[in-house]
Amino acid sequence: MAAEGGGKEMNEIKTQFTTREGVYKLLTHSEYSRPNRVPFNSQGSNPVKVSFVNVNDQSGNGDRICFNVGRELYFYIYKGVRKAADLSKPIDKRIYKGTQPTCHDFNHLTATAESVSLLVGFSAGQVQLIDPIKKETSKLFNEEVRSRFPTDRLIDKSRVTCVKWVPGSESLFLVSHASGSMYLYNVEHTCGTTAPHYQLLKQGENYSVHTCKSKSTRNPLLKWTVGEGALNEFAFSPDGKFLACVSQDGFLRVFNFDAVELHGTMKSYFGGLLCVCWSPDGKYIVAGGEDDLVTVWSFLDCRVIARGHGHKSWVSVVAFDHYTTSVEESDPMEFSGSDEDFQDQMIHFGRDRANSTQSRLSKRNSTDSRAVSVTYRFGSVGQDTQLCLWDLTEDILFPHLPLSRTRTHTNVMNATIPPLGGASTPGLNSTTLPRSNSLPPPAGTGGLTSGILDSAIATGVSKFATLSLHDRKERPHEKDHKRNHSMGHISSKSSDKLNLLTKSKADPAKTLGTLLCPRMEEVPLLEPLICKKIAHERLTVLIFLEDCLVTACQEGFICTWARPGKVGLLSSQNQASSPSGTVV
Repeated sequence: MAAEGGGKEMNEIKTQFTTREGVYKLLTHSEYSRPNRVPFNSQGSNPVKVSFVNVNDQSGNGDRICFNVGRELYFYIYKGVRKAADLSKPIDKRIYKGTQPTCHDFNHLTATAESVSLLVGFSAGQVQLIDPIKKETSKLFNEEVRSRFPTDRLIDKSRVTCVKWVPGSESLFLVSHASGSMYLYNVEHTCGTTAPHYQLLKQGENYSVHTCKSKSTRNPLLKWTVGEGALNEFAFSPDGKFLACVSQDGFLRVFNFDAVELHGTMKSYFGGLLCVCWSPDGKYIVAGGEDDLVTVWSFLDCRVIARGHGHKSWVSVVAFDHYTTSVEESDPMEFSGSDEDFQDQMIHFGRDRANSTQSRLSKRNSTDSRAVSVTYRFGSVGQDTQLCLWDLTEDILFPHLPLSRTRTHTNVMNATIPPLGGASTPGLNSTTLPRSNSLPPPAGTGGLTSGILDSAIATGVSKFATLSLHDRKERPHEKDHKRNHSMGHISSKSSDKLNLLTKSKADPAKTLGTLLCPRMEEVPLLEPLICKKIAHERLTVLIFLEDCLVTACQEGFICTWARPGKVGLLSSQNQASSPSGTVV
């Protein structure tokens, strides 16, 4: 990573940046916002969120975008890198009174050019099902109950933090609230006229699941109570079988969604976890939050395999880039395990956009003696207004392989650039992270092994290979960010579905240094490929599309960044008329 300059350069808003595969450029004429383009006064408002859907329009321009700004909700044709945005013609615009949109999600299965199903969650706890093409409101869930208290709701009166359609379903959706509860709904059922009564279905380590007890089927179908404090976000695995949840108590919890069972858990370095995402093959989960870190967790091994330090404030969004990866063939490598174990780890990406959200990194043909190396790309944005891009390489993924035989460079769009090398890296506490980061073999198993791949085999915990970490210069002029230390704890009741170390309360002093929360020197520390300031206000959106990536800030500006080689004639003209960016 290139060394940063002085304070003036650090505070400069970047309009382009360079990675190993080329230059990403901000398309100023493709910016979406409120029609007046006036920055939104974000104080006291909920985060700006963005949702996309493709309606398979025969004109070839089927992408649609939805975003919320304050009390307003907009629905536009998204023209991406092809044409300039026309903000004067929203397909639908809604302004709400007494509540604000907080999140939304399209049903991609049912979307057509004539109709789309959009779920919208609100700060007062409601969930609305609307069709912005037909400009209709179908249903309202968790509405107010008639009483002398105007905020009383039948199901949950706290803010909706996340809403998503259940993968593969046209009618089921899941909603999380700041109360720490999640609810499973069916759009075809009503919520009833009285508050629901629940009966326990399953209970485990600091979570419980209840069914709705009634004579006829009604919403919610299930109620999940997870952890302590707000449940900030959840994400389904690519195959829809598992659910990853991050909470204000600092825990990542991964559930088998259908079986309603806890698969594994992880604790943040400190503070709450705010965001979570899955790798395209479902093997890895990345979480971010109030510790300013991105943490990579292995689904198969149920353990932290790396942390990334680049942000100077809370991490608000993490996302994998399904379209940027490295897959290379190389000579057969030495491997201490069986051939089956090795082949299970060798995977490759598919690049078909239509199947990207459900793509798999399939196993290498066992009859082929040539090995496959892989690099995952993911990104993060935070309240420090910075965008970071990260590469997760083989020396982290497969530490049992000799580092000299692994590939650590990215090969995208036929770019071939050798890997970076460097000296040791200052850690978070002004201590030097050793060049060689090793974990001793565990005393017992690394956790549950419940695979979402057919023949997945847990590799266990083995010693990490030597890592070459890049230089990072201290920035004494920067002010330390004030953090909310929201240390949580879990119940002392043990669950046989958890790792050995969850048998005691998750007191921060007790979890630190365990598989739940390794110390900083016990796992590799990733350096970002790039870390750029791209906005004036905190960033709230990061979405990777095939020809661009999309970011949004709390001022209400949704920005399109063209990928290398994807800048057309229009966008080239846009760059000529916009302030010149700085390439670092």
